[in-house]
Amino acid sequence: MVCKVAIDLALDRLFTYSVPGDMEKKLAIGQLLSVPFGRRTAQGFVLELAGDEAAGDLAGKLKPVDRILDEVPFFSPALLELARRLAAYIAAPIESVLKAAVPAAVLKPGARPKELLFIAPALATGEVKITARQQWIYDQIVRLGGGWMNQLCAELDTTPATLKLMGQKGLLQIAPRQKFRSPLMHKRILPSKPLSLNPEQQRALNRVFAPAKKPLLLHGITGSGKTEVYLQAIAHVLALGQGAIVMVPEIALTPQTVQRFASRFGDKVAVLHSALSDGERYDEWHRIRSGKARVVVGPRSAVFAPVGKLGLIVVDEEHEQSYKQEDNPRYHARDAAVLRGSIEGAKVVLGSATPSLESYRNALTGKYDYVELSGRAGPGTLPQVTRIDLNVREDGEQGGSIYSRELLEAVRDRLNRGEQTILFLNRRGFSRSVTCEDCGGTVDCDKCDLPYTYHRADECLRCHLCGKWIPVPQTCPHCGSARITYKGIGTQRAEAALSKCFPKARILRMDADSTSRKNSHDDILGAFRRHEADILLGTQMIAKGLDFPNVTLVGVLNADQSLNMPDFRAAERTFQLLAQVSGRAGRAELPGEVIVQTRNPNHPAVKAACFSDFKSFAREELKTREEEGLPPYTHLSVVHLKSQDRELAERWAACYAEALAKALKTSSVSEAMPSAIERTDGWYRYQITVSGPSISPLIAAWKWIQSVRPAPKALKTALDVDAYNLI
Repeated sequence: MVCKVAIDLALDRLFTYSVPGDMEKKLAIGQLLSVPFGRRTAQGFVLELAGDEAAGDLAGKLKPVDRILDEVPFFSPALLELARRLAAYIAAPIESVLKAAVPAAVLKPGARPKELLFIAPALATGEVKITARQQWIYDQIVRLGGGWMNQLCAELDTTPATLKLMGQKGLLQIAPRQKFRSPLMHKRILPSKPLSLNPEQQRALNRVFAPAKKPLLLHGITGSGKTEVYLQAIAHVLALGQGAIVMVPEIALTPQTVQRFASRFGDKVAVLHSALSDGERYDEWHRIRSGKARVVVGPRSAVFAPVGKLGLIVVDEEHEQSYKQEDNPRYHARDAAVLRGSIEGAKVVLGSATPSLESYRNALTGKYDYVELSGRAGPGTLPQVTRIDLNVREDGEQGGSIYSRELLEAVRDRLNRGEQTILFLNRRGFSRSVTCEDCGGTVDCDKCDLPYTYHRADECLRCHLCGKWIPVPQTCPHCGSARITYKGIGTQRAEAALSKCFPKARILRMDADSTSRKNSHDDILGAFRRHEADILLGTQMIAKGLDFPNVTLVGVLNADQSLNMPDFRAAERTFQLLAQVSGRAGRAELPGEVIVQTRNPNHPAVKAACFSDFKSFAREELKTREEEGLPPYTHLSVVHLKSQDRELAERWAACYAEALAKALKTSSVSEAMPSAIERTDGWYRYQITVSGPSISPLIAAWKWIQSVRPAPKALKTALDVDAYNLI
């Protein structure tokens, strides 16, 4: 027997090995193997098994498999089919998809379950002679029903030596036992019961399990009760002996979100996300594979979770850009979920208050089923929304202040009434840039084409692309002038200004700087939920997935920030962000208010978001996209090239653009051009945009061109199919 193995080398090929006779009956597709590779040993997954005739001329010359690292396959046939089809669609090596599907902590050499000494009572104490102190310890262990040695030593103020001595006397059983490292282990989670559904929610739940197998787009306004529909749908599939995957954007994967599912389904829930420790990730993944956890909650990589008998996949906030991976493999998790549902016969529910135009058009054309939740599920009502034009201020100032008079008065009113406020500004730091008043120059990162951002907390300038930081300069690096000023607004500056306006207010800031340590999200949101703060100021991580009954005011400090991006999706993203953050207000009995500060009060995206009018926005935006030949009416992909040698990147980009234009007669191929941010971390970036009715011709042309004109080592290339990031 021979086997073909995918090894993590990004070579887009399988390697053939002979199978030792004693392994033939044990070897299975999807297993993880240790195999010789050159002068070293590598790990790889079995993708094919065959008789030795399949080796052809290599028969008798093949290296044998070293050993099977885990006899339980890492991939089911359905997951391998998903990996193959996904890799083919995005033109990625299958080994890169397989690597993305399994947490690195699981594949790390030497990774294993954590074992600790567990102590349990063994005999009645009357059978041996013990001291009064030992009797008390024994009684406590009986009362507790046993426990881990390190915990018992701490709780009972004793030592391992004392407990081991009691074990030698036969009083205690002491043995190693696997201890699961769960991210929910030390959380206090109260059980919850299903809520009564209103007619719209009940109709949505019925549609989830309608005979139609096509995906369901659940379009529900913020606060309409989509989560309760998800929960009851999951309960239904669990009752059938099936499993479920709930995907949420990483930014919305808050403790509040996780606890909603854990409170309903207890230890059947496993969580997978980037903030877990390696041990937690290892144990959670193995709980899923073993079937002990039947409900998986996680970001885009959760689409690959090894859930057996999969019955339901929920993609919450399906419009979120973070579902698209921006490095290899560049898959879109929403599309991967739809593909996996088709392969495994599982129902796929795509939920959003602001659906992506791709999914909405699929619903309009009948490719997806569609159901709408038009009202809030509880006592809350949609908030009143006011637009403030920052171009005209009553004091004659032309948009220079952070807070309008109207917003400050509204915040003061909430403080007086004991209610809470959320303020949204999608830019961290103190100021956007450091500018010289004499020459107008900015202090830019020497590795990236981007100005540094001033962070007052640690008195430094940081590049938000490559992470480099420098001390604040005393003079302009261009002209030597000492007249340096700070331009633009970041969350740190907004917090400082707010503290001056309301010195007695309790303010929390939530951005990438304030949430860098583990559990910081939980700490900040928990404090705000307990009303230990009056105002929560933050970036887009506070824009979705949060439900605070006492929040009656939401302020958007600069609604135009995302409108100015050089991207055809800028209007769509602005609408989605404004609608989502506005939905944080008025979610309980208290009425809500939203104040949107903008310099484009009449922009269609801003107006539609303020009126919560998704359908009119989508109708006009889809009309524009169709006229201009843009997604979702075409497939738009980007070829990325980067090198530390600008001329090399420019020359090869032009060469590839010309070759693609000749090969693709039915597609539109742009000229080679510098990326919107031309240089990042010392690499010069160029791109070619390709749009057409189908992806297949582009993939075939790209693979052929790379085979006849392979890029030099100093140039890195990548094809981003159905690209979301055009910058």
